[in-house]
Amino acid sequence: MNDKRISIVYDHPGLATAAAWAEVPSEPTPEDRLELFARIKRLLVEQDAVLLAHYYVHPDLQDLAEATGGIVSDSLDMARFGHQHKASTIVVAGVRFMGETAKILNPEKRVLMPDLAAECSLDLGCPADEFSAFCDEHPDRTVVVYANTSAAVKARADWMVTSSIALPLVKHLAAQGKKILWAPDRHLGAYVQEQSGADMLLWQGACVVHDEYKTKELIEMKAKYPDARILAHPESPRSIIKLADVVGSTTQLIRAAEQIDARVFIVATDNGILHKMRTLCPDKQFLEAPTSGVGANCVSCSHCPWMAMNGLKNLAQVLETGTNEIVVDPAIIPRAVLPIKRMLEFAKQINLPTRSLGNA
Repeated sequence: MNDKRISIVYDHPGLATAAAWAEVPSEPTPEDRLELFARIKRLLVEQDAVLLAHYYVHPDLQDLAEATGGIVSDSLDMARFGHQHKASTIVVAGVRFMGETAKILNPEKRVLMPDLAAECSLDLGCPADEFSAFCDEHPDRTVVVYANTSAAVKARADWMVTSSIALPLVKHLAAQGKKILWAPDRHLGAYVQEQSGADMLLWQGACVVHDEYKTKELIEMKAKYPDARILAHPESPRSIIKLADVVGSTTQLIRAAEQIDARVFIVATDNGILHKMRTLCPDKQFLEAPTSGVGANCVSCSHCPWMAMNGLKNLAQVLETGTNEIVVDPAIIPRAVLPIKRMLEFAKQINLPTRSLGNA
């Protein structure tokens, strides 16, 4: 099995263009897949481990997590599930900030990942030192950060949010007369600002997947499928949001796919989510929103290259070797956990089910 090395270039206002890479595991053969499934199931038991998989990772990992008593969900629910589970080891199939969040909420447990180099453009685009300096320049503002950030950035924040709780929380803070400093996703921040009317200063980050959705091509796709409903994650640009029938978190989009009486859906978020949608709604058709025009190599390249770094082969390897353990500075954890706990308490106060707190 030969892995593929993918180069990623991303930039945003205020920071230099940065480059990263992703080592994407190749697809195993059917025989290898069966062997890897059996080996991983055995290793999870031997290592007293539970597998937490994000909606955006490969379907094999989603199926394996559910088949072994783990979970497929958003990053915060993954961390909460790991905290409540009796296993002493948490294995996170996702990207690095998800592993860090799991460790922050579960400092007494061992947290492993298939590949520690699985990053997130929102996290990378918000370096802790530059963000801290930005906060220092605006001491009168309440700092609200998205889950897609490092432990060090969370430690500088007053609140952490996921996409489904961001709007009610910001409305709550605005009603108290608070001015908001928001980071890192500018599209989600602009959506919340528009919907809430809050005074918000936005950090200029963006997701390399959601930022690429194309308005003209989406309009053309909608014309081809006039009865289709458009589901969009609020990390998408405003022009995409305006075309959407439903705007919401990963969990909210899955719920919409189940509940809306339509047969065709165009989905503007990472295509890893389509596996869950198709499993729950086998009689419906789910199409990827376009990220390119006619003649491009792919009409939709709607998949995070870092999420794609998670595979059966490196999952088995990390369980066998105990490598790729997430380490968070113990001095940071007490401060980083505060904005997370504040959000969880707020969710209880407004009776928002924590299972719905979907993020990227």
